[in-house]
Amino acid sequence: MKKVFSGLPAWLVQRFTAVWMLFFLVFVLLHMVLDRPGSYDEWHAWVSLPMVRFAAALFFLSMFLHAWVGLRDVLIDYVRVLPLRLALLAALALVLAGLALWAGQVLLHAGPAWEAR
Repeated sequence: MKKVFSGLPAWLVQRFTAVWMLFFLVFVLLHMVLDRPGSYDEWHAWVSLPMVRFAAALFFLSMFLHAWVGLRDVLIDYVRVLPLRLALLAALALVLAGLALWAGQVLLHAGPAWEAR
């Protein structure tokens, strides 16, 4: 059975996701410093831009992949009791999946289609 995201692929996932998260955070911080939104409506309009929502979606996907690979490796390396390791990996997968669904819902509700509510 071949492990997904192990060895060099896991290392590459960790590095690429870290670079994207850093890039996105610098982008957001620069935007907040150089073109600070004066109100919630201005901030919402900026977040509602398709490219910002897409970049944020990639940020969250990167964050969840980064967390999965890193925490999975820690659990595999340090939890020796197989049933406990499997239970912890399943719990981690459920938590990350739930957070991903929540982040997706937030990003979907940030779009212009939801402004008419």
